[in-house]
Amino acid sequence: MTFTRRTLLAATTALALAPVAALAQDTIKIGEINHYKRMAAFAEPYKMGIELGLKEINDAGGVLGKPLEFIFRDDQGDPAEAVKIAEELMTRDGAVMLTGSILSHVGLALSSFAAEKGYLYLAAEPLADSLVWTSGNPNTFRLRASTWIQAAMLAEEAAKTDAVKYATIAPNYAYGQDAVAAFKENLKRLKPEVEFVAEQWPALFKIDAGAEVQAIERAKPDAIYNVTFGTDLAKFVREGGDRGLFDGRPVYGLLSGEPEYLEPLGDEAPEGWFVTGYPWYGFEDGTAEKAFVDAYMAETGETPKIGSLVGYLDVISIAAAIEKAGATDTDSLIAAFEGLEIPDTPIGTLMYREVDNQSNMGAYVGTLAMQDGKGVMVDWTYKSPDGYMPSDEEIKAMRPAE
Repeated sequence: MTFTRRTLLAATTALALAPVAALAQDTIKIGEINHYKRMAAFAEPYKMGIELGLKEINDAGGVLGKPLEFIFRDDQGDPAEAVKIAEELMTRDGAVMLTGSILSHVGLALSSFAAEKGYLYLAAEPLADSLVWTSGNPNTFRLRASTWIQAAMLAEEAAKTDAVKYATIAPNYAYGQDAVAAFKENLKRLKPEVEFVAEQWPALFKIDAGAEVQAIERAKPDAIYNVTFGTDLAKFVREGGDRGLFDGRPVYGLLSGEPEYLEPLGDEAPEGWFVTGYPWYGFEDGTAEKAFVDAYMAETGETPKIGSLVGYLDVISIAAAIEKAGATDTDSLIAAFEGLEIPDTPIGTLMYREVDNQSNMGAYVGTLAMQDGKGVMVDWTYKSPDGYMPSDEEIKAMRPAE
């Protein structure tokens, strides 16, 4: 064996035995776990939003002098698979923290895992209130506005009408359950005489829309609160439209105005529903909102979705926290996220509340209308969570003792 070959063999052996952390020094790695195949309509624009943010950050010199890198992994929407991947990302792949997830039951599993193992998890999309309240922990932060916030905005509008009898329909898992409970509590507080005459709980993405529509119609509600999304929403809208369920009845739709779910409806999109969503097509020139839309379209060649915005805000939140921490260990990152403020984002100053690790991201609310053969939000406005959140004392009472 020559000296050159011995040297090469020794170097190769040393490299193979080197700890992951040593191999991860060239970049700062973030473990991103999501349902890329199961929920591609949301997850793919979300990923493109992350990639836009990464490009901007790394083109400007990265974070702490290093490029920021996301490792994207698909969990198939399975909580057990998500937890398995999370462990691999942190112990094998050199990730300094975890982020991602859309479905709330997956997000709750990752949150519990992060608390158990001492990792940091930024829940980008899971909306269940329990994530930061009844099941909250110091290791979990959340970006998107919770079901409570968005449901409270819809309830505020519903309380202005004469409707007294309500029917609800929601997927039967953490997000749907929290969304219905939040709407009921907020609406009853504003209008105590309301009653809920029907509650339908289809399994996620397994809705029997005909049966659900019939059950709601039999209850003769004055108004309907809809929490279905994706393919469930499309089936519910089609069956309800065909059978006249929405005729003469106000409908309040959580997420129903999001492009991911509204655009596939095409000319079947309902009109008159009051919804939360993302009216990217209505932003005015000169605003930060429009600047983001233009940058995203120039980079991807596609129109943005709410997932695009969430992905972008996710990566800039992480970059800002790392810069504030000046380090990548979990304790330093958690301390940096608490009270973190990021000015000049597409939604203004983004901040993470110390009381519950929830961001101050709000929601766009407006009415669905048909324009050029497709559904859009009109008469919309962006509302911050201020005035819709429980008090700090109520939140502290809900969160487990830390």
